[in-house]
Amino acid sequence: MKFNIQDKVKLIVPLSYLKTSDNMPMLRPPDLVAIDEVGEIISIKSPLTVEIKFRRGSFLIDTDKIEKI
Repeated sequence: MKFNIQDKVKLIVPLSYLKTSDNMPMLRPPDLVAIDEVGEIISIKSPLTVEIKFRRGSFLIDTDKIEKI
């Protein structure tokens, strides 16, 4: 699926961890983002990874783990 900046997305599978999008990325617990929480794509890092802004922070997530709303 093709994603664009400002697309609204949500997780489709539970994650084992979240990776922050800071200059020095850190691994965070997966319970910071609920499976039904809506986030917004703020940048595309590679064809397989996007940066998504959720209520509790911005995280790098693989595109096969999200879907457009």
